[in-house]
Amino acid sequence: MSPATEPLLGAKRQRELLNYIRAYGAGSVTEMSRLLGVSASTVRRDLNELQDKGLIERVHGGAAHVSDDVEPLRPLREIAFADEKRRIGQAAASLVSDNSTVLITGGTTTEAMLPFLGMATGLTVLTNSLSVVNRLSQYSDIAIIVLGGVLRRQEMSLLGHLTIAGLDEFGIDQVFSGAFGIDPDIGVTGTNLNETQTDRSLISSARELVLLADHSKLAQRGPARLVPTTAVTTLVTDEGADPEILARFRAAGVTVRTC
Repeated sequence: MSPATEPLLGAKRQRELLNYIRAYGAGSVTEMSRLLGVSASTVRRDLNELQDKGLIERVHGGAAHVSDDVEPLRPLREIAFADEKRRIGQAAASLVSDNSTVLITGGTTTEAMLPFLGMATGLTVLTNSLSVVNRLSQYSDIAIIVLGGVLRRQEMSLLGHLTIAGLDEFGIDQVFSGAFGIDPDIGVTGTNLNETQTDRSLISSARELVLLADHSKLAQRGPARLVPTTAVTTLVTDEGADPEILARFRAAGVTVRTC
C-alpha cells in the first residue's frame, strides 16, 4: 500500500465507523473490525482519532456517539469517495439544460459538479453556499444569485427564514442536492436538526429534485426527515451501489443513474 492511498483509506474507515455509531448509538471494536475487515487495533486507532475530534466518546470495548450532529467533518468528507463524487458530479452536470435556473445546495458531492457547468449557456445558479459561490465565480457566463441568511461557519452556508423567504422570488427549474442519507422507505434525511426547515425548503423549491449521493449514503438514515422518496426525481450515484437498493428506488418512481 502506497503512502498516497493510506489517508484516503483511513478517512473511508472513519466515515464508516461514524455512520455505524450514528445508526446504532454505539458499537463494539470486535463487531466494527469484523464489518470493516480490518484489525481490532486499526479500529481502536481510528476511534481514538475520532474521539480527539470530538465526534465520538470511547467506552469500554468500543465507542458511542456524543451528540445529535455527528456528520463527519468537512475535511474527511472532501477526501472520502473523491473519485465517485467526481463521476457523480459530471453526470449530474449533464442534466443541466441551457438557459435554465437551478439551485445547488452546499456539500462536497454537489460541489463536484461545479467544474462541469462551464459548458452550459445562459445558466443561472441560486445557492445558499458561499463555497459554491466562490467556486463558480470563475465562470463569467454563469449568473449567480446568493440566498441570504445566517452563516453556519462550519459549512459556509446560509440558513434561516431569510434563506427560505428568498426562494419565493425565483422560478427554479431543478434542485441539485446531496444528503446525509437517502433510504427507499424513509426518504432523504439529515443530521442537523437546526437546519431541517431550511434544507426542506431548499430541496422542495422546484418540481425536479436531483439527488447526488455516493453508495455509502444509500439506506443510511439521519434523525431529520427532509422529504419522502417520492419527492426525488433523479438519483445520481456510483456503480458501488447495491442493485437491490437501486431497484427499490426505481420501484418508488425515482430515475436512477449510475456512473
